[in-house]
Amino acid sequence: MLSAYVDSLLTGYSSRKRSGMPAYLPTRFIDTPAGSVRLFDSATAKPCVVLVPDGPNVIEHYGRLIELLTPYLRVVCFDMPGFGHSLPSPSYRHSLDQGAAAVLGVLDALHIKSAVLAFSCANGFYALRAAQMAPDRISSLVLSQTPSLNAMHGWVERIIPWPLKTPVVGQIAAWLFRKKAAKSWYRIALPKTTPVQPFQDKALDALADGACFCLAGVVQGLCREREELLSRVATPLTVVWGGKDRSHKLTDPHSLCERIPHAEVVQFHDCGHFPDVEQPERYAALLLERIARTDKPTICDGS
Repeated sequence: MLSAYVDSLLTGYSSRKRSGMPAYLPTRFIDTPAGSVRLFDSATAKPCVVLVPDGPNVIEHYGRLIELLTPYLRVVCFDMPGFGHSLPSPSYRHSLDQGAAAVLGVLDALHIKSAVLAFSCANGFYALRAAQMAPDRISSLVLSQTPSLNAMHGWVERIIPWPLKTPVVGQIAAWLFRKKAAKSWYRIALPKTTPVQPFQDKALDALADGACFCLAGVVQGLCREREELLSRVATPLTVVWGGKDRSHKLTDPHSLCERIPHAEVVQFHDCGHFPDVEQPERYAALLLERIARTDKPTICDGS
């Protein structure tokens, strides 16, 4: 609990620099059980998809994907607590239940009865848990670069430096080196042929404006969870996997199928860690196709 308080304290301090994000993508804040969440909502009465960036990506990284989807869907995009400008509460430990509660809290606040969740990497585990907790509200899942929880634990052991896995020490280190970590992460996560500067610039602009990047918190939170908790998910599930993600070169793209046999894996062989924003046109087409094939329609109130 002390580590969560430290995260809340440090992110609150950073947020005092906030001057406001670009007006071309209007956002607002809502309260959830996990903290204050910043979100974009197209607020149209159409089938609904919820997008969540994988930090250090923020909502602004999703501008092109949002543009492609809004003619057909109600698009909600929000940063999870502890990332972007969504501040975590002092008790938010990035557990599966807390993350799922944050997701369902967004749906409640926006009066969304049912939605497709299109999440990425570690956030995919919160989407899976939300589908377990409220199966009637999550019509399908499209998860990018989300392996099994055991495979993610193995990834953490290989990739994440030991200080970040240590409570309190990790929170302080992640905050002190958040800009350096963001810059270096894109060089590992993206294919060598993909320019990293556009990704870095958006992330560093957000961090300079007081955004969060609580990497230690989410690593520690998910490492406390057991694989068995995510075994019984009946919701239709597609896993999108970027084949040129060097950080995941030892991760089995099909590992989630071991616990959720009906999961379908679609590989974007030319993408790295962020297939949803590296190839937004291709990803949007896939997402629209998956929504069209879902037996249970997605329903949104008019907000």
